[in-house]
Amino acid sequence: MNRKGRDLAIGDIHGCFAEVKAALGMVQFDGRVDRLFCVGDLIDRGPQSDQVLEWLGEPWLHAIMGNHEQMAWRSVNGAPFDRRFHKMNGGDWLELLPANEQVAIAERLSALPLVIEVETPIGIVGLVHSDSYVDDWSELRSIDWAQLDDDHPFVRCCLWAPLRFKRQYRRVVKNVRAVIHGHVTVPGVTVLGNAFHIDTGGWMPEGHFTLLNLHTLMPELPPDTPDGSAGGKA
Repeated sequence: MNRKGRDLAIGDIHGCFAEVKAALGMVQFDGRVDRLFCVGDLIDRGPQSDQVLEWLGEPWLHAIMGNHEQMAWRSVNGAPFDRRFHKMNGGDWLELLPANEQVAIAERLSALPLVIEVETPIGIVGLVHSDSYVDDWSELRSIDWAQLDDDHPFVRCCLWAPLRFKRQYRRVVKNVRAVIHGHVTVPGVTVLGNAFHIDTGGWMPEGHFTLLNLHTLMPELPPDTPDGSAGGKA
């Protein structure tokens, strides 16, 4: 448990690291005591996707895999469909890099976990990119993810299928205080049961980045933005 600072979660970044840096500055993020948890999709679409290794190297940043990370490393590893699909979804930047850099990025992204949990003063908070698949966190925790292939239904749900959001399913996920998701872009933090959808489109011109404090489950508010937005693209 982080007893010295804050634990903040951020939605999909999509290569807009300059805007993330600005958002962190607005809430006076201090990497000596604060931590940032990313719910996947750090890359593609934005102009700074090639900085992903630099950001993942920060000791205060913790990230899970999103569907764009999966597309990227599968693309580099020679999956032809993934290469085409990745480029169609903002992944053309990767092909422009030297081969050794592509491999280094692919290796790092493929090592990201699908699920992580954070111990907080209000209980365990889980992070899954798209959906938690089951209604009991202890079931999710018990899965041996290393034994599942990339196309297993559990994996596809975690990365690609926001069924809970699409169906507006409000049943609480047991044995966890909250589960934080990205993947679906929402105008503001949207809560279904104890599932928090926090991708408020900071990578889009009209969006903003929300920084959710995992100790309070409330957006971290800059002094001049009472709605909880923390910067965005002008």
